[in-house]
Amino acid sequence: MDETKIVSASTVIAVPAETIFEEIADPARQPAWDGNDNLAEAPPGQRVHAVGDVFVMALTKDGVLRDNHVVEFEEGRLIARRPSEQGSPPPGHLWRWVLRPLDGGRTEVTHTYDWTDLSDETRLPRARRTTSERLQDSLDRLAALFG
Repeated sequence: MDETKIVSASTVIAVPAETIFEEIADPARQPAWDGNDNLAEAPPGQRVHAVGDVFVMALTKDGVLRDNHVVEFEEGRLIARRPSEQGSPPPGHLWRWVLRPLDGGRTEVTHTYDWTDLSDETRLPRARRTTSERLQDSLDRLAALFG
């Protein structure tokens, strides 16, 4: 069976990229618009600033804490993170947000989930359930914040 291990969704939001980026760069804000309903909460004060940053989030399943390792970063444009169990190396999946400014103060926002390098077989069923539709749900909820 040939599986697609990279899924993504895009939308245009009528707000400047810098404004949207502040929502994405602050982990404490993300649970409010997570379309996977996977993120319960994140302590405030963890705003992402650079590759190498690590922030902590609690999952909706049993409140388990996850470290999130920032592996790509460009202020106002790009954040990618690899989650892991606390104190462990990331097992290989990646969440990425790319913002592309458009004319008229609008922004194209692309959300991608890439599990090409996922090495933990226990995570494969959940990875397979993360579809473009779920990513689109996050984008729709994010856009609704600026409604």
